[in-house]
Amino acid sequence: MTVFLYLNDVEEGGETHFTKLDISVKPKKGRALIWPSVLNDDPSMFDSRMYHEAKPVVKGVKHAANHWIHQYNFVNANVWGCSGSFA
Repeated sequence: MTVFLYLNDVEEGGETHFTKLDISVKPKKGRALIWPSVLNDDPSMFDSRMYHEAKPVVKGVKHAANHWIHQYNFVNANVWGCSGSFA
């Protein structure tokens, strides 16, 4: 599970975009996003629907914090550098 918290408002841009769902979330101070990073049926497999990217900040600055909640094996996440990359 991933928890992502926006720490400030952004004047323009900086959305978090979930590419496969075609959903963009505008940064707003105090707003938190929570999504599953793995599949329910197989927690060792990345849920590709949750692939996301940070859109460029056009005006202002973006500060955020994230936290990964591991249901089972957290060792692999450390091997991956906690980047969320399964490649």
